[in-house]
Amino acid sequence: MPPKQKDIDSMIEPVPEGYMRDGRGALMPIERVKPIDKARDELVREYFEKAVALSELMKAFKREAFADIEAFVALSAERYDVQLGGKKGNVTLLSFDGRFKITRSVQPITRIDEGIQAAKALIDECILEWSKESDASLVQLVNQAFQVDREGNFSVGRLMTLRKSNIDEPKWTRAMEAIADSITEYSTASYVRFHVRIGDTDQWRAVPLDIAKL
Repeated sequence: MPPKQKDIDSMIEPVPEGYMRDGRGALMPIERVKPIDKARDELVREYFEKAVALSELMKAFKREAFADIEAFVALSAERYDVQLGGKKGNVTLLSFDGRFKITRSVQPITRIDEGIQAAKALIDECILEWSKESDASLVQLVNQAFQVDREGNFSVGRLMTLRKSNIDEPKWTRAMEAIADSITEYSTASYVRFHVRIGDTDQWRAVPLDIAKL
């Protein structure tokens, strides 16, 4: 979560007039601070404050966009005398001429607990028992499903593909139940994205709101 201005202010200890605080926390008379160090300090503080203000503005923009999109979805639903439940789900809105697009997406954030290790052990036992009868493509699917990324996280999507396998075997069924039980949705991530159509094509160019992509 980005810091707010009040949070930053609370982290800054008061400095007596005529002094600057160095990286060790010691007070140093301003006249003893090199001009280049003072200039650097001023530059960093100026743009850090601007960045925090911009972050607050973007958060306010996101809240406003989500509220207005939700209100429009509810207004549209009124035409059919229905009431939509919850704020989950993806919504795409197009301008009348089809040139501008707004996409709201709400994606679940999941947690995979230690139960996944039990699922992997059961699956390994199945493959070992089936021995040469094991389908090579199934073995590859299992290996891919249990691959982890650089942070050591499993892919929920790849794990769930195993549950689509039509295998009627008690131990495999228990493994699939272990996979389902180990995955818990504990939060959601909300996004709003803006795109403009490129000419008369079916391609879209995103409006960058990530400062690194500007």
